[in-house]
Amino acid sequence: MTDAWERNAAWWIEGFTDGADPEYEEQILPLAAVHLAGAARVLDVGTGEGQVARLAAHLGADLVAGVDPTAAQLATAGDRAGGPRYVRGSAERLPVRDASVDVVVACLVFEHLTDHQAAIAEVSRVLRPGGRFLFFLNHPLLQSPGSGWIDDHILDEQYWRVGSYLLEDVTLEELAPGVVLPFVHRPLSHYVNALADRGLLVVHMEEPAPPPGFLARAVEYVEAATIPRLLFLRCEKAPAAPPRA
Repeated sequence: MTDAWERNAAWWIEGFTDGADPEYEEQILPLAAVHLAGAARVLDVGTGEGQVARLAAHLGADLVAGVDPTAAQLATAGDRAGGPRYVRGSAERLPVRDASVDVVVACLVFEHLTDHQAAIAEVSRVLRPGGRFLFFLNHPLLQSPGSGWIDDHILDEQYWRVGSYLLEDVTLEELAPGVVLPFVHRPLSHYVNALADRGLLVVHMEEPAPPPGFLARAVEYVEAATIPRLLFLRCEKAPAAPPRA
């Protein structure tokens, strides 16, 4: 999967960073800012060109690190600077010490990982007890493969079709001419149970409506204004159990 992102890094950087994408600007970054408040040590997993990491630094974190496997993305992150440190690495093997981070962020990353359990285990390992995991996903239910707005002229109905939700699989999606990227779909229970197994407890959840800037991009998007594209989970790592007497 890394090769596909390496090939298409320029497409992502041009279309989804530095103010280009309304979902990031109007929804994801403001939501991240709320839940990053007060964090001193932040790790951005799958940082890409670093826009979430730069946000954390701007909010006053003392130490911000971004990890990503894509060299082209990290080169741009370094050029754009902004305070964070960047290192090449994978979510499944984070180059970070145990219990050394206040907040871990993963923004639209786990949809591209083949082993979500290993990555969640790593998040838990590097978080201090009481630390936060800010988990942004394409909504696993409402954005599952085959989902979409249906205008049924036979029944004279309009509705949102939910695709093959219960199946865990990998699909190759052409997001632009010549830009094909793999997406891994999993039911939400696969994530929540893996989080719970690692002592990461969901304390807050949001399913925000698509933001105005996104809806304004196409007439058909307005019809799906009540269907969330994003799922956000704030998780907290349970404190270590006290030693038995």
